[in-house]
Amino acid sequence: MTQPSPLLNFDGLIGPTHNFSGLSPGNIASLENKDTLSNPKAAALEGLEKMNLLYQAGLNQAVLPPNERPHIPTLRALGFSGSDKSILNECAGKYPELIPSITSAACMFTANSGTFAPSADTLDSKVHITPANLISKLHRAIEAPFTYQILKKIFSNESYFTIHNPLPPYRQFSDEGSANHIRFSKDPYLPGMHLFVYGQSALTPNALLPSKFPARQTLEASQSVARFHKLLEEHIIYAQQNPRAIDAGVFHNDVISLGSGLFFMYHEDSFVSTDNLLEQMQKKSRGLFNAPLVECRVNASQVSLEDAVATYLFNSQIAPQPDGNMVFFAPKQCQDNPNTKLFLDSLLQDPKVPINNVIYINLTQSMRNGGGPACLRFNLSLTPSELLSIHQGVLFSDIRYKQLKEWINKHYRDMLKTSDLADPELLRETHAALDELTQILKLGSIYSFQKTAET
Repeated sequence: MTQPSPLLNFDGLIGPTHNFSGLSPGNIASLENKDTLSNPKAAALEGLEKMNLLYQAGLNQAVLPPNERPHIPTLRALGFSGSDKSILNECAGKYPELIPSITSAACMFTANSGTFAPSADTLDSKVHITPANLISKLHRAIEAPFTYQILKKIFSNESYFTIHNPLPPYRQFSDEGSANHIRFSKDPYLPGMHLFVYGQSALTPNALLPSKFPARQTLEASQSVARFHKLLEEHIIYAQQNPRAIDAGVFHNDVISLGSGLFFMYHEDSFVSTDNLLEQMQKKSRGLFNAPLVECRVNASQVSLEDAVATYLFNSQIAPQPDGNMVFFAPKQCQDNPNTKLFLDSLLQDPKVPINNVIYINLTQSMRNGGGPACLRFNLSLTPSELLSIHQGVLFSDIRYKQLKEWINKHYRDMLKTSDLADPELLRETHAALDELTQILKLGSIYSFQKTAET
């Protein structure tokens, strides 16, 4: 195995209530698979295999535990009372439409957990993380308090890390996390360039808005995160998503562009004024890094927007290697689609592109909910001292891989219908599973049901 890189890659562990409730307008796969049968065990094992592949590729790999689901605290905040079981039963009887939201396993899409800035980029030389508020969807918005809590637990050393509160829960500051953010750098330990992508400006609206699906990230949210992270203006670029791409199913930027180091791959229909944006990015790159970005423009004649969304080509994940090359982890759907397969084959032949290997990953269960390899990840660049200071129990290893595989096989169902989500037995099963998981990851009592049992 190669030496670990400065990159720390968190993947969200897919939870026991993984299901297809179709809660995400704008996410075509989520809507198309609504109310179909899910396989939580297969989903979690697929995600675990992805973590192991990245770990074997030399990344520092870590695990982010799933949120507590069903989320009884949300129902208590809405006035329900009694035991967890009685609350779930009452909600299922009176307000069954709430059940899918409080049982969603969408926290598996860790790209939406927050946005990161490394210590090399910030004015106070600390690592900054802002959990996303995810207010555009109820089932995602209820994740924010736990995300803040778990990040504070993992990055507890305040000498190195600042974990901010999520932005206020106002639609004008709708924040969807690192799915709409790319950091470019020539050297991971030196200052980088931050591309923040937004769907709309909420306070200075214009006509450039999608007509079919909602624009989720606001410019104002991205600007607020950049302020909290103490980034210099000359290191920041803001870009608006192409409304036509959003209407085609590009609900986050990581569905239509990706980048690592100085490599940037994007679809020609990714942004408003794509050519002007690339001119601005190249100018900043030469000024900051004394080097140009390596552009990889994908034209619609090569891969249509429809094919890009169907295969999640741009939601692939890049693993930098010590020799300067990169491994490209793509969904298996890219291998099955002749247009994306042809494009990726040509990528390997392009001497300007640093990618020297494409590995296709089976993430069938995640893809059916609209999430490829990059949806499952949250990347950070840390110095060796910073890495040593985080909670070590969440770090991936051969032993942790074996433990988690046994844990999944022990606790997860291999079939789940949306009608099963209100089953009190599923509530009991998830509590038992998550309680054991906190012991494996040495996290202590992080879930509400654990804290209640202690009092």
